[in-house]
Amino acid sequence: MKVLNVLVACEESQRVCTEFRKLGHNAFSCDILKCSGGHPEWHFNQDVLEVIKNKGGTLETGEEFYIDGKWDLMVAHPPCTYLAVSGAKWYYHPDDKHLPVEERRPHPNFPNRAQDREDGANFFMALANADIEHIAIENPVGIMNSRFRKPDQVVQPYFFGDAASKSTCLWLKNLPLLTPTKMVDKGEYIEFKSGKRIPKWYSDGLTKTKTAEERRTWRSKTFPGFAKAIAEQWSAFLLQNIE
Repeated sequence: MKVLNVLVACEESQRVCTEFRKLGHNAFSCDILKCSGGHPEWHFNQDVLEVIKNKGGTLETGEEFYIDGKWDLMVAHPPCTYLAVSGAKWYYHPDDKHLPVEERRPHPNFPNRAQDREDGANFFMALANADIEHIAIENPVGIMNSRFRKPDQVVQPYFFGDAASKSTCLWLKNLPLLTPTKMVDKGEYIEFKSGKRIPKWYSDGLTKTKTAEERRTWRSKTFPGFAKAIAEQWSAFLLQNIE
């Protein structure tokens, strides 16, 4: 069996990386955060754009490692904090809701939010334009649906055996759509007195974490069934279709 060189960008959890490793592939996660998946020997703890360009770099263990050949596949999870529609309310001053967007002032608590959004969009596009033949980028519904293009597919954890709701957009380059593996229920919701409902997994992230960084990390983790489907389906496709 051909062994694929797989880069999982912006992944500290190592869930997708580990699923590719289970299949025998040469998979590495990469993040500016240290990994929480237990395998620092598979984790580039540095800027992913450098790892793409150099075909390797510095692992969390401190060792230098470079692949032979090229990256066959990149699965990327760029930060969504400034790109998701759920964060739109933090861009503008709350007293300016009645004004046209171009006339609104920045949010007093987040005056640099607009620049953060531009930086996030530019990073997303740098991943999309990377010199790798097969690329998948996942993110929630957000500005890249119009800035870049509509996603090729929108999936949910409950498509792959995890009883939870989290709309996830996939932008694909030379990859097929994922096939649902096990449809289950949409998971529990928590309802507030106001009538607002949020998925229980998201609510757990608010109650079981202490800092904004911890909450971001919680929200970004890939559900296990989704990670397994990514590794199994796309590695099978590549093994059938690349030389």
